[in-house]
This record gives sequence, structure tokens and C-alpha cells, in this order.
Amino acid sequence: MKLKKISFLLMVVFYAQFSLAQEGLPIYSDYLTDNYYLIHPSMAGVANCSKVRLTGRQQWFGQDNAPSLQTLSINGRFGDTPSAIGGIVFNDKNGYHSQTGAYITYAHHLMFSRNPIDLNMLSFGLSAGMIQYKLDETSFLADGFDPIIAGVEQSATNFNIDFGFSYHFLDFYAHATVKNVLKNDGINFNEQGLSYNNLRTYLFSAGNVFSSINSEWSYEPSMMFMYRDATKESIVDANIKVYREMDFGKVWAGLSYRRSLDGAEFQNGNGSGVNSQKLQYFTPLIGINYKNFVVAYTYSYQANSVVFNNGGFHQITLGINFGCRREKFDCNCPAINY
Repeated sequence: MKLKKISFLLMVVFYAQFSLAQEGLPIYSDYLTDNYYLIHPSMAGVANCSKVRLTGRQQWFGQDNAPSLQTLSINGRFGDTPSAIGGIVFNDKNGYHSQTGAYITYAHHLMFSRNPIDLNMLSFGLSAGMIQYKLDETSFLADGFDPIIAGVEQSATNFNIDFGFSYHFLDFYAHATVKNVLKNDGINFNEQGLSYNNLRTYLFSAGNVFSSINSEWSYEPSMMFMYRDATKESIVDANIKVYREMDFGKVWAGLSYRRSLDGAEFQNGNGSGVNSQKLQYFTPLIGINYKNFVVAYTYSYQANSVVFNNGGFHQITLGINFGCRREKFDCNCPAINY
């Protein structure tokens, strides 16, 4: 029993790091399934086509109140103009805590190319959104009165903004975003009963696509660095994707490794000492682009010695592209040439 409690507490700590404490849209690995717009607003309308993406994520099958997430996003250009819009709605639930939110995005893309073939583009994006947080305490008082528990469903609605930029040059890309720029109280409290009002998170992504001349194969190594301002938490993703051109479109697969740079300490099972470990996730992913349709699956596995559940985290992504423009850049840039 004691070990189960320790495992549960450790899981809470790690999951808070992994999902950034449920403040806004959680940062998972779904951006790798052709969905960088979920984390970088400057990616709205960057592609040759407008995009709709639907994701469903479920963690720890068989566990009551296990974390789950659903997102729906759409983004595209205003015709042939350099301006674009996008929108995201999401529903995130983790035990007794849940949040529902919606963002709207404006992005602008500046071309520095001397012709419409070579890709040299700088993009800016701004997202504004409303998030409703809920904490259901209605079942907390089953054992009697507690002066610090209200026993009701608490809720709060906050407004926040995200801002970022992207740069694409031929087969190279880089993104930088500041999420939750404004201070919000929400309904999350630390152990001293003080509300966290600094939800600011910094994201940086970079990668390059490599391919031989006339080859049907291409390879995309990339990384993402994430830093949370209030808690000084840092997380790094190292990713690799492989693409194979087909007559009907493209098939691809990849692997992502997530590592927290901050460890969590916990008392070992016999109480004789303190151990520590750092959050680690392995996420294989596979997908197919069939004409204008996209289907992808990701599976995340937590590679730590003490975990809440040995089951993985499953996610399905469905997408459709529409309103495609004829022009395509002469580059290996799957996020652009669709």
C-alpha cells in the first residue's frame, strides 16, 4: 500500500511536468503528426493547403479518471495573401481536474525568396484564447467534514495569449513561441495555498529534412526545448522521422524521446533513503498521407522505474487538407508542401 501511494505521488509530479500542469493546451508529441500549429501559432497557414486536424488521446486504459485529451484545429491562408487564420478547441481531463479552451490565431508570412520556388520565409503568429478550468470536489467529503475542502465544483475562466515566429529556409526550419504570456490565477494552488499566476512557457523547435537527389526516402531529425518560467522546469525532445513517397501520397514513421532536465525525489519503499529519477518518454509514431487525408497513431511509453501504470498513452490523429494552391516549393519540407 505504501509503495502504491509513493508511486501515485510520483506519477502526479511527473505528469505535471509532462503536461505543464494542465495550464492551457498540454504539450505532448502530437505536433510530430503534421500538427506543429498546436504548439506554434506562427505555423497557421504556412502549408500549401488549409488543414483540419482532429486528435484523441487516452492514457492508462483501465484506470478510473485517467488523463484524456481531445483537440480540433483548423488553419489556412486568406486566398493568395500572406495572411492566415486558425482556430483550436480542446478538452483536457485529468482526474478531478479538467479544462476546456478555444484559441483563435492570426499569422503573417513574409517571403524573402527571389522566386516562388526557393523557400525563404519568416512567419509571425498570435493566438488569443479563453480557458475554463474546473476542479470537481463533490466526492472529496465522503469521510466527513474538512474545513479546507468546499465540496463543490470550482471553476474559473481566464484569457491568455501565445506569440511566436517561424523561419523556413529550403529544408531547414526553426520555431520559437511564448505561451501564456499573461498572468492568470486559475484554480491551481501550491502546497502553501498560493495560486500560481505565472503560466508562461517557452518553446523552441528546430529541424532539417535530408534526402538524396531523386530518392523516394527523406529523413527529418528535429528537437524541441520547453521551459516553464514559474517552476524552472526544462524538457527536451529528440525526434527522428522517415518519409517514403508513394503514388497515392506518403507513408512515414518516427520516434521521439522526451527527457526532463529536472529530477523528482521520493522516499524508497522501505523508508531507508531517498531516490530520484527524471521523466523519460519514448514515443513511436506512424502515419499515412493518402491524397488529401491524413491518419496517424502515436504511442508513448514512460521509461521510469517507478510509474503509476505500465500501460502506455495512445493517440489517434485524423486530418484532411483542402483549398490547396498549385505552387509548391523546390524543397524537402513536408510541413510546407502539402
